[in-house]
Amino acid sequence: MPATVEIRRAADRAVTTTSWLNSRHSFSFGDHYDPANTHHGLLLVNNDDVVAPAAGFDTHPHRDMEIVTWVLSGALAHHDSTGNHGVIYPGLAQRMSAGSGILHSEKNDSATEPVHFVQMWVIPDKTGISPSYQQHEIDDELLSGLVTIASGIPGHDAAITLHNRNAALHGARLEPGGAVNLPTAPYLHLFVARGRLTLEGVDTVNEGDAVRFTDADGRRLTTDEPSEVLIWEMHSKLGG
Repeated sequence: MPATVEIRRAADRAVTTTSWLNSRHSFSFGDHYDPANTHHGLLLVNNDDVVAPAAGFDTHPHRDMEIVTWVLSGALAHHDSTGNHGVIYPGLAQRMSAGSGILHSEKNDSATEPVHFVQMWVIPDKTGISPSYQQHEIDDELLSGLVTIASGIPGHDAAITLHNRNAALHGARLEPGGAVNLPTAPYLHLFVARGRLTLEGVDTVNEGDAVRFTDADGRRLTTDEPSEVLIWEMHSKLGG
């Protein structure tokens, strides 16, 4: 497979809007189905959500999915049927393994301020595992460069674990003049959570833009303004 770099612009995403939700989808999701845009590598969902104060997702089911939630601003309250509950805020990594089946709710923890977060889904290596939940704070580490937020890749030192041995999520908050080298991997997905960056040899990418790589070659990412990026490193794809 030849190496490719494909930029998906923020404005081209499908959008779900309700009285309390603005959700922008990098891939097919819910009522928005595009057979040519169902996933990249192992990543099935990359939703960029803003939830109004005192609102959110009522209790609903999931099964056989690794769900990672990353809050950009505000606070998100989580409750699930295994007894886990907590409030997620910027810099606190959270993973829920739906496994054999779980019910959960996600609500804005504030009555006055919106919450903005990115939710990402990958499939586990095995179906029917026991549901589980994990969170870990890594806020300050994000300023030091590219940090592994979640991983199932053997040998990775990650804040939280994934039940997929071919997937890892990295993140960084870059100040003006900052730079990181992207991982090398058969599949890479870069999402600009905020700010604007320059991808070596390609183009400028802005908030909400995504870049899909095959045979990613470790090129450099730089910025001249405060920026935050989320990068999935994947060594397999769905079905192979």
